[in-house]
Amino acid sequence: MKTLKIVPFLAILLLFVQTGFSQTQTSEKISVSGECGMCKKKIEKAAKDAGASYAVWASDTKILEVKYDGKTTSSDKIQQQIADAGYDTQKFRAKDEVYEKLSPCCHYEREGISAKTDSKKCDMKDGKCADGSQCNGKDHAKKDGAMNCSEGSGKGKSCCQKKS
Repeated sequence: MKTLKIVPFLAILLLFVQTGFSQTQTSEKISVSGECGMCKKKIEKAAKDAGASYAVWASDTKILEVKYDGKTTSSDKIQQQIADAGYDTQKFRAKDEVYEKLSPCCHYEREGISAKTDSKKCDMKDGKCADGSQCNGKDHAKKDGAMNCSEGSGKGKSCCQKKS
């Protein structure tokens, strides 16, 4: 007879525990800059490291869907962790030195960047950029006999090739 009394008690306790957890679970969509599959992995990992129980970033929409327990973390903590990994969010901007350390394929167009970081001089060799990673995905313009890389519509073109 004692067993029958314990089962309803456990069922009620389990329902209470599930209800308590679901009340603090928050779902949110956060805008996060990035470009590729490598970005996706780093952004999702940063969100989970900050306490998200679920994190999925879509490279086409630049939207990160997260779920987290509001008692243990917050949107700000998650976004700050992502910015610390090198990716701008809707609230936090990654430090320039962290962004610059990202793989060249992960460099996305950033708002409010000074001309100094928008343009990099290419070292030329045989009419091409000696270090292609320096100019990946950028338009190129000849200036004073040297090639300069600058953001533009040339995304995906090969680096610093002289235009004929």
